[in-house]
Amino acid sequence: MTTPVTDPPRAKGPLVWLDMDQWELDDAYDHARFAPNREHVLARYLVNSGTARATLGEPLRRAYGPSDAEQLDIFRTSQATAPVMIFVHGGAWRGQTAAGYALLAEAFVRAGAHLVIPDFATADELDGDLMPMVEQVRRAVAWVFEHAGDFGGDPSRLYLAGHSSGAHLGGCVVTTDWPARGLPADILKGAALASGMYDLRPVRLSKRSAYLRLTDELEAALSPIRHLDRLGLPLIVSYGSCETPEFQRQSVDFCRAVRAAGKPATLLVGEGYNHFELLETLGNPYGLLGRAALAQLGLGAPVQAGPGTLTQLGLGVQ
Repeated sequence: MTTPVTDPPRAKGPLVWLDMDQWELDDAYDHARFAPNREHVLARYLVNSGTARATLGEPLRRAYGPSDAEQLDIFRTSQATAPVMIFVHGGAWRGQTAAGYALLAEAFVRAGAHLVIPDFATADELDGDLMPMVEQVRRAVAWVFEHAGDFGGDPSRLYLAGHSSGAHLGGCVVTTDWPARGLPADILKGAALASGMYDLRPVRLSKRSAYLRLTDELEAALSPIRHLDRLGLPLIVSYGSCETPEFQRQSVDFCRAVRAAGKPATLLVGEGYNHFELLETLGNPYGLLGRAALAQLGLGAPVQAGPGTLTQLGLGVQ
C-alpha cells in the first residue's frame, strides 16, 4: 500500500470541476501523485511479461488493420474452441505496448482461454485525436470475431478487459453500435473495466488537455457514460482504494449509471491497491480481477462479496 504525495498548504483557487480548483483537478488525473511506486510497478510488468513469454512461448503476432500500429498478440490455450479474452492496455493513451502486458497471459491460458492483446496508435501519433484509436480497437475486436476460429477460439465467446485509458477505450467499444457495422450486437459477452475514465469532460478540463484534442463533439462521442443505451452485456467495473479521487469517482458514477439504466454491473473495490498495482490482480487467478474475469468467462466460481469486493452505494455484487 502506498500513500499519496502531499504538498504544503495553499490557497484554493476558483472551482473548475465539482469541488476542485485547477490544481486539485490536475492532481486528480496524475497517477504519480497517488502511486509514487509507479516506476517500480511498471518495471515489474516488464520483468513478469518476459517470464510469461519464456514460460508460454512467443505469442502469435497478427495484423488486424492497415496501419503499422494495428497488430495484436495472441496467447493460445491448448483447449479446443476456447473463449477469448481481449485485453486493452492503458498508458494515458500515449504509451505502453502489448508486449508489456504478457504478464496477464498465463492466468487465462492455464484456465482454458486465449488472451489477445492489441497494439494501437498513440495520442501523440494521432495529434491528440482519440477517435482513430477507438476505431482501431473496434477493428481489433471485429478481427478477433472473424478470425477466432483460425487460432482455436470460439467467436461466440468473446470478452473484453481494459485498464486505465484502456478501460476508457473498452468503454467506447462496449457502447459501439455493432449492427451498424454489420456485426452482431452481442459480439462481446461481457467486459471487465478497471481504473478507467468514462466521462471525458473532467479529463478535458484537466492538464491532460495539453496532449488531447477534444472538441465538444468528440467529448460527447467518446464518453461511454453517455451511450449506455448501446450497452448490452454484463459489466464489471473496478478501482483501487488508493487511486486518485477522480478515478474512484469515475468508476463509481459509471457503475451507478449503468445500474440506473437497468443494465447488469458489478462494482469491485481493490482495498489497498493503487492504480498500477490493481492491474496485477488480473494476471492472478486468485486475485481480485483475475478471479472475477475468469468467472465471467465461465472458467471459475462466481465472485462473492468480501474483503476487496465491497458492496457500495447499494450496487452490490451480481
